[in-house]
Amino acid sequence: MDKARLRKLLERLRAGEIATDEVLDHLSRLPYEDLGFAKVDHHRALRKGFAEVVFGLGKTPEQIDKIVASLATDGAPVLVTKSTQEAFDQLKSNQKGAQFHPLSGVIAVNMPEAPRVPGTITVVSAGTSDIPVAEEAAITAQIMGNRVETLYDVGVAGIHRLLDHAAELMKSTVVIVVAGMEGALPSAVSGLVKAPVIAVPTSTGYGAAFGGLSALLAMLNSCASGVAVVNIDNGFGAGYIASMINRIGNE
Repeated sequence: MDKARLRKLLERLRAGEIATDEVLDHLSRLPYEDLGFAKVDHHRALRKGFAEVVFGLGKTPEQIDKIVASLATDGAPVLVTKSTQEAFDQLKSNQKGAQFHPLSGVIAVNMPEAPRVPGTITVVSAGTSDIPVAEEAAITAQIMGNRVETLYDVGVAGIHRLLDHAAELMKSTVVIVVAGMEGALPSAVSGLVKAPVIAVPTSTGYGAAFGGLSALLAMLNSCASGVAVVNIDNGFGAGYIASMINRIGNE
């Protein structure tokens, strides 16, 4: 239940198109609905601008299905991260607008047909191995109503690949940069653009990469201004923050 849906509900009540009891039924699920194994936060979209996101890891397909069914009323967009084909197979018969993105493990339900917010979020990956995390960031920003462009495999091992797209990057409102190995790409990008850069370290790399810790520390020590860093492999967090920056900047 976000502001637009609540406003539409109240307007329908005023116009006599819906009964008071039906409105009360909708509102009775605020601020949360207790499913026994989960307390679904129906008030979050009113507070934050987007519904509660379902973290799929550790949840059964049946639990994910029930949580999504609770959140996806009235065609509301719902995002499930770190999920599986099995979970998607469980819920797809109940959610006709569901899409599964196997590379990133993301399930998107009721994806908006077009961007609702001006501006562009550009998602950049250093290597092909970083694309799963980059895709998680891109899909997160898209389902939150943003225009998203992607630019993949442009890491510092061949910096000319990045420079060929400098003009596109300069048009971005926010840039998300996803990189493993030595984690140098966010600094290079931030030196080129005026937009804030959200750096996402990935667990891609050989032994001394320490599962992404080397990239994380490198990004935290970036010499470029305007770089913020999220946790290792946290494409969702980057996409969410980028969406908030883009939305607030356009309000």
